[in-house]
Amino acid sequence: MEFEKIDHLVLTTADIGSCLHFYRDILGLRHECRGGRHAFYFGNAKINIHMRPGEFQPAAAVPAAGSLDFCLIAQGSISAIAQEIESKGWPVESGPVLRHGAQGAMDSIYLRDSDGNLLEIAVYRQ
Repeated sequence: MEFEKIDHLVLTTADIGSCLHFYRDILGLRHECRGGRHAFYFGNAKINIHMRPGEFQPAAAVPAAGSLDFCLIAQGSISAIAQEIESKGWPVESGPVLRHGAQGAMDSIYLRDSDGNLLEIAVYRQ
């Protein structure tokens, strides 16, 4: 068995309005809602949004708002990305800092979404 990539992840939110604001308005991810199911799309992946723990089964054993720690890879200058986020009124918690991801050295910033999930945004070094 050999795995290739992550297709999607599921995020539980306590406040769909605040969640939409962060991922759509601050990060600029494309939002779709089909049959009451919210999702954000970027590249060839997506983030499904659940509005209550275990909303759709099967689900994680203990789904909870604010329990994720994940990284999104971006293009461009990490400093420019941090400035863009802060210009929209959202704080960057840490960075830029050097980290090592699945494909090597990268520059990262860290911020939290409206539920407290830790989001790392990284740009791989050339």
